[in-house]
Amino acid sequence: MAPPEAVPQAPEAAVSTASAVLEARSVSKRFPGVVALDDVGFSLRAGETHALVGENGAGKSTLIKVLTGVYRPDGGELRMSGEPVRFARPFEAQQVGISTIYQEVNLVPLMSVARNIFLGREPRNRLGLIDFTRMHRETGELLDGFGVRVDPRRPLHTLGVGTQQMVALARAVSVNAQVVIMDEPTSSLEPREVETLFRVIERLRGQGIAVLYVSHRMDELYRICDRVTVLRDGRHIHTGDLAGLDRMQLVSMMLGRDLSEVRRSGVTNFAAEGHEAARTPVLTATGLSSRLQLHDISVSLYAGEVLGLGGLLGSGRSETAKALSGALPLDAGELTVDGTTLKRLTPAAAIRAGISLLPEDRKAEGIVPGLSVRENIVLAAMPRLSRAGVVSRAKQDRIVDIFMKRLRIKASSPEQKVGELSGGNQQKVLLARWLCLEPKVLLLDEPTRGIDVGAKAEVQSLIDDLAREGLAVLLISSDIEELIEGADRIVVLRGGAVAGELSGDDVAEDRLLAVLADHAPEPVDRAPAAQEDPR
Repeated sequence: MAPPEAVPQAPEAAVSTASAVLEARSVSKRFPGVVALDDVGFSLRAGETHALVGENGAGKSTLIKVLTGVYRPDGGELRMSGEPVRFARPFEAQQVGISTIYQEVNLVPLMSVARNIFLGREPRNRLGLIDFTRMHRETGELLDGFGVRVDPRRPLHTLGVGTQQMVALARAVSVNAQVVIMDEPTSSLEPREVETLFRVIERLRGQGIAVLYVSHRMDELYRICDRVTVLRDGRHIHTGDLAGLDRMQLVSMMLGRDLSEVRRSGVTNFAAEGHEAARTPVLTATGLSSRLQLHDISVSLYAGEVLGLGGLLGSGRSETAKALSGALPLDAGELTVDGTTLKRLTPAAAIRAGISLLPEDRKAEGIVPGLSVRENIVLAAMPRLSRAGVVSRAKQDRIVDIFMKRLRIKASSPEQKVGELSGGNQQKVLLARWLCLEPKVLLLDEPTRGIDVGAKAEVQSLIDDLAREGLAVLLISSDIEELIEGADRIVVLRGGAVAGELSGDDVAEDRLLAVLADHAPEPVDRAPAAQEDPR
């Protein structure tokens, strides 16, 4: 589909790089069967905050790893202040002034705050020994500038995640960095800590330090970023001033959709009116809340229905699915299945109630690569197949045969290792694992991601068949067409809260994109911040 008419798709190379402190020129990176970056150009200017955006699989993480020496590019070159550079390892990138703050804190938990900040560059006294007095003093002074009051001698693991993130930020800016890369830096921060972070970013800009800011939170991007680069499917889509780009245009470029129809519609929010009033839902979730992740999520799911769960990256889609399956601890909320309220929501309780989750990351959270197809399929059903602790092999074989045929799983035999199968067949094995439990509710998180076109069509057809048989299905997908074509209703999330619901004729691309690009502020956690001061 054509890009938005109002946004010229100028290549990054056309942008002046006279003041660029860090550049990527025609960078490519390939992995077996995947082109992660395809001729990507990017420049970061001294004293600017530059947003890097894109959906899952866009290439953001790969680009960051190339810029920081984790990966070597297969093509193109990197430049620092106009000079070509090659990084064989992250330490070399750090030496020339590139610091990175990752979403997951990558410090040493058992070491003190001071040791983490000065790790590898500890101040020494005249005898060559570590000068702890000086190190603790300088750590305290550094952290004061970030609004963090904590004993520098305190072990890092005893601090809250938000404070650990601020320590990581302090370390990054204390090494005379020219470039600071921030990957989802506010994901673990309280609102007051976010404000402190923004003040620090303004201070860095004033010192001429370039900040590359990766975040899915649009309010943050429009508040602190000067320019934006959009990646999609490993390609550079757009670089330009953020102030001249409205949110609908930005969402359009991230997803590859034309929003001219959305602008004409003027629709920004929807609610289902009287939908399914005559039917009783199989699953009802009310007020699901999890600190900094979900805010008062309420959804209902009916037998024979495919309910789509839409939203941009970081909107809370996967977190909602995990909450419904008991895998995400909740601070508040209630879940009812077939009229029975689950008093204690755990994964085991959810499975007993008839809820099954197919996770987004099948390799990390789903399949066991070293086990056979048979063992992977019957893994969740073992308690039902055993008697007095002995598992019937005949029952296993019968179930495996049924689902291998029904789902058309292609393997040399049930004993073939599942890690040797294609991505599509691995996904079918996971589906078989949960379907053999005869669930009432099936939660599918990106069920067609990473599989070929033929397997994708088979999985989509299977979802339709399951719904026709009366199963209640929750479908999460980043693919707008898949969501529109496959769902009866769509609940749209933004910032961990419900932004709108589409049903009937409103289940259409323009309406969905309008809700995704709404200008409503994202909710914030109003819980009082915990003090980390041990004194």
